[in-house]
Amino acid sequence: MTTTPHESPDRTAKCPVAHGFDLIGDDAYYASPARYFATFRDETPAFFYPFLNAWIVTRRDDVETVLGDWQQFTSGANSALIDVPERHRDTVPPELISQMLVGSDPPAHTTHRGVAQPGFTKARMAALEPEIEARAHRIIDTFEARGSGNLIEDYCLELTTQTLLTHMGLGREHDAMMRQLRDDNARVLSSAQEPIPADIADEVWDRYVAANLELRRVIEQRRAEPREDLISDMACATDRDGEYVLSPAQIALHLSEFAQAGADTTAQAMANAVLFLAENPRVLAEAIDDPQLWPRVFEETVRLRPSSTFASRRAERDITLSGAHIRAGDMIWVALTSANTDPDHVDRPFEFDPHRADPEDHLAFTRGRHTCLGQNLARVQGAAGLKVLFERLPSLRPEAEVPLDFIRMALVPVRRTLPVVWDTADVDRARRRVNREMTLTVVERTEQADGVVSFVLAHPDGAELPRWSPGAHIDVHTGPDGAGRTCQYSLCSSPEDPARWRIGVLREPDSRGGSLYLHDEVDVGSSVTVGRPRNNFRLHPATRYLFIAGGIGLTPLLPMIERAEADGVEWSLLYGGRTRASMAFLDELAGYGDRVAVRPEDEYGLLELDGLLAEPRTDTLVYACGPEPLLDAVEAAMAAWPVGSLHVERFAPRTLTGTGPDEPFEVRFAESGVTDTVPAGTSVLSVAEAHGIAAVSSCQEGTCGTCETRILSGSAEHRDSILTPVEQQAQETMMICVSRAAGDCPRLVLDL
Repeated sequence: MTTTPHESPDRTAKCPVAHGFDLIGDDAYYASPARYFATFRDETPAFFYPFLNAWIVTRRDDVETVLGDWQQFTSGANSALIDVPERHRDTVPPELISQMLVGSDPPAHTTHRGVAQPGFTKARMAALEPEIEARAHRIIDTFEARGSGNLIEDYCLELTTQTLLTHMGLGREHDAMMRQLRDDNARVLSSAQEPIPADIADEVWDRYVAANLELRRVIEQRRAEPREDLISDMACATDRDGEYVLSPAQIALHLSEFAQAGADTTAQAMANAVLFLAENPRVLAEAIDDPQLWPRVFEETVRLRPSSTFASRRAERDITLSGAHIRAGDMIWVALTSANTDPDHVDRPFEFDPHRADPEDHLAFTRGRHTCLGQNLARVQGAAGLKVLFERLPSLRPEAEVPLDFIRMALVPVRRTLPVVWDTADVDRARRRVNREMTLTVVERTEQADGVVSFVLAHPDGAELPRWSPGAHIDVHTGPDGAGRTCQYSLCSSPEDPARWRIGVLREPDSRGGSLYLHDEVDVGSSVTVGRPRNNFRLHPATRYLFIAGGIGLTPLLPMIERAEADGVEWSLLYGGRTRASMAFLDELAGYGDRVAVRPEDEYGLLELDGLLAEPRTDTLVYACGPEPLLDAVEAAMAAWPVGSLHVERFAPRTLTGTGPDEPFEVRFAESGVTDTVPAGTSVLSVAEAHGIAAVSSCQEGTCGTCETRILSGSAEHRDSILTPVEQQAQETMMICVSRAAGDCPRLVLDL
C-alpha cells in the first residue's frame, strides 16, 4: 500500500491525542496561539495530531531537544515531501526542491546557507537602518491623510517587500512577481504537510515555477554584470577552485524562500506588535518617549507570537518526549509559541514586558543549525518600522473589531487584514517635530550657466519621492556622509514628476562651503542626504502673476510658472542677472516667448522696477526671489500695493530694524508641560532642546521655516525672514530659532 504524508495507515493509532485541538478550524488558535497551546500543554504536553500526521511538542525543554540535534531530528522532510506536479518536474525536480534551506541538513545546508549568509550579517543589516526608516516615512506619506486603513497591506508588507526588493537589487518590473511569490512559496512549503487547496493548486504552482525561471534569468545576468546586491553576491560566490558554489536554479529556490521569510514574517510581527501595544498603552507611551525601547518591543512581540508558530522535524530514532513515544520516521512539529510561554521557563509568560532581563531568550527564530538566516534583518526592520510608524502616527490603534482574517495554514498562519485608525492631526504634528531625511542618488548633473549647476536626484530603488508644490525647498546635507553644512535649495523640477527632484546650485566662494562641496565633489552616482520638502513660499490663487527673479532666485519660480501655465492663468517674468552667461535655465524659458523678459545687468543695467510696479493692482500677486538688494527694491516699489500682494523668498536673513535689546521672558511648552525662562541671548529653540523637547530645526537663522511653531498665548517679536507682515501681525506662529517674546509680553505659551 502506498502512503503519502497526508494518508498514513496508522495516523489514528498513535496516542496520546489532544481532544479538541484544531489548527485549522478553531478561531481561538488564530486569536492567540500562545493561550491556545496553554489549554493543552499541562495535560498533554506532547501529543499526536492526526490532521498533520505529526506529533505536537509544546514544552520548552522538549522543543530545545528537537531543535538542538539536527542528526537525530532532521529537517529533510520539510521540503523532500513536497509533491511537485508532474508537468513542472523538469523545471523544478524533487531533488532541487528538497534543497530548500528549511528542508535540508548539513553538509549541504551549511554550504547553501554560507552563500547567502554574508548578505544578512548584523553589521550589514544595521547599515540598512537609515534607508529602512526613510522608506517607512515615504510609505506613510502615501496614506497618512486617510485616517484609517489596512495596516498589513498599506504599511507592513509594503515596507518589508520594498526593503527586500532593494536588498536583492530587483526593480519595479519584478515587484508584482515577488509579492505573489511571497504567498506562493508559503503554499508550496506548507504542502509538505498541508495540501494546497485543489481549486488553487495549479495556479500556485504555475506562478511559482514562472517566478523561479525569471529569477534564474536575473541570476545569469548578475553573473555577467555583478552589482552591489544580494543576488549578485550569491550568483558570484565561488569555491577554492573558482567554480560557482550554487547553480542559478538553487539560488532562485532560496530567493523564493527569502521572498516569503524576508517579507511576510516581519510584516506579521509588526502587525502583532500594534495589537499588543493597543492592549498595553503604557508600554506604547514609554516607547514613543524612549525610541531605544523599540527593539525590545519587537523581541517581546515575537516571543509572545512568533510569525511562524511551528518548526517541523522528522525523528531519526525512537524517542520519548513528555510521555509520548515517538518512532523513527515520525514527523514532529515543535510549537515555538508554546515554548516561548512555558511557565516553567519564563516568569509571567503572558504579560507583555519589554524590560525582561534577556529579551532575546526565546525561540521565535528557532535555534541550532536552522536559526533564522534573516533574523538580523527582521530585528532591524521590525524595530525601525514600529519606531517610524508611531513617531508619525502616535494615535494609531486597531479598530474596535479586528477580524480573524487569516490564510489558514497551521505552520504559518498569515493575517491578511488589520484595520487601524488614527487622528489625522498627527500628520501636522509630525511635520513640525519629526526630522525627515533620506539618501538620494544624483542621476543627472548639468552645467546650466557660469557658476550654476543643476542636480537631478532620485531614490536608489526608483521609488516615488514625497509630493511637493511650487515654492518648496529641501535641506541638503553637504560634506562627506552629509556631515557638513546643511543648505536649503528650492526644487525647480516639475511637481508632476513623482520620482525626480531637481535643484540649482550657485557656486558661492564666500559662503560657508556647502555650494563649493556640491560643485566640486558631487557628480552622477553620488549619494546626497536631503530632508523632506517644506514650503514657505506657496503659490496662492490669483487672476494674474508677476514673477521677479534675480540670478539663482529663478529656481523656485520655475515650478510656479509651470503651474500658472497649466492652469491657464496670465503671468509674466522679469529675470535679471549679472551677465547672460551667468543666467541659468534660459533654454527652458525660451519657449514662453515674450512673457519672459531677460535683463542681464551688463546689457540693461539694474532691473527697472518703478515703472513695472508703479500702478498697484488688486488682481495681481507678485512673487520675487533673489539677492537682498533686489527684494528691498521690490518692497519699496510696492509700498502702495494692497497688503498681501507681495511674496518673497530670501537667501539670507533680512536686516532687522526696530528690535530692542534681548530681555528674558517665560515660555511654556504646552504639550510637554515644561515651563522655563528664556535668557537674553538664548533662543526659544535652545531652551526646548535643553529639556529634550522635539523641535525640528535646520538653518538656525530664520530663513528656512523648519522650526515654525504655533503660538497658543502671548505675542512674538518676529525676527525671521519667512513670515509676511500680515502673518506676523496675526501672531499665530513664530520661528523659535530667532524670534522672541514681544517687549510687552512676559510669557509665551507654545504648542510644543
